[in-house]
Amino acid sequence: MSITWGRRVLPAAAAALALTLSGCVVVHGEREVLPAATPDEAGGALRAFTDAYNAADKAYDPSLDEDRVTGAFGAIDGARLKARQANHPQGNERHEPLELTDARYTIPAKAGWPRWFLVDAKANKGGDARWMLVFVKERKEEPWQAAYLTLLNPADVPEFRKDEQGYAEPAVGGDALAVAPSRLSRAYADYLGEGGETFAEGPHTSVVREQREKNEKRPGLVRQFKDEPLVAGDYAPLGLRTVDGGALVFFATRHFEKLTAAPGTEVPLQNADVRALTTGEVGQTLTMEYVSQQAVRVPRRGQVVFLGRVPGLTAARGE
Repeated sequence: MSITWGRRVLPAAAAALALTLSGCVVVHGEREVLPAATPDEAGGALRAFTDAYNAADKAYDPSLDEDRVTGAFGAIDGARLKARQANHPQGNERHEPLELTDARYTIPAKAGWPRWFLVDAKANKGGDARWMLVFVKERKEEPWQAAYLTLLNPADVPEFRKDEQGYAEPAVGGDALAVAPSRLSRAYADYLGEGGETFAEGPHTSVVREQREKNEKRPGLVRQFKDEPLVAGDYAPLGLRTVDGGALVFFATRHFEKLTAAPGTEVPLQNADVRALTTGEVGQTLTMEYVSQQAVRVPRRGQVVFLGRVPGLTAARGE
């Protein structure tokens, strides 16, 4: 299924490709291969993030953690806080501070910028799932920011390939991988619209397509979908090579869902968070924009397997 309707009805502009087809990140600055961070630096980044995240969640104030989040996670977290602030200006009366323990740091060694590392931690939220946080910074003077957050089952956390010093190997190219990291976002957007064999069947692939087809047309209401890659800047895919020769890769996508009501009717009333993020008057159409962050296992050969996916509404427009 391929749906098109005009150019972007929402204010966000389509992201331009910032990676080469080989998957290499354009870097600047040092060319010497160095650890992305020291263990102490990584631990400090996690503590600073947790403190800022808790302050923002308690007050429902996105300004309190905006310098500690970025990319796909930043877009989702910022929109969540914006909506909750509009609906609960008094703050989060049910706030429970996030606690991250048993943190494991996987730090790659690489040349140039951006630099990044992975934190795998246990949390007091999300059951037994491990919280996988990817921190990134574009230049030395910037703070570390969380660009991706995905929850994985402990059994799905892979063993990473490391050198003699214990530093991980980044997956930045397509060499010996079924799909280059830089192509995953486009491949997933294409898959949702057209299908194919790139991704293994599951709740984030074949089931999504089946649900869309089922819900496309209902009495008095039509749904249209549009999917776009996100690869520029802090939305760039980030991956680590695993001991089996594959890679764990985090990547982002943008999705639109347009609801069109039959003549003489209106789009059904949405929940309070959707209404808080909606501009314009909702009459016969409502277009909702989502950002989604994914964690996948990319083998040397075969299909890409989804391990986790966290989408979030970031904007909406009524007409």
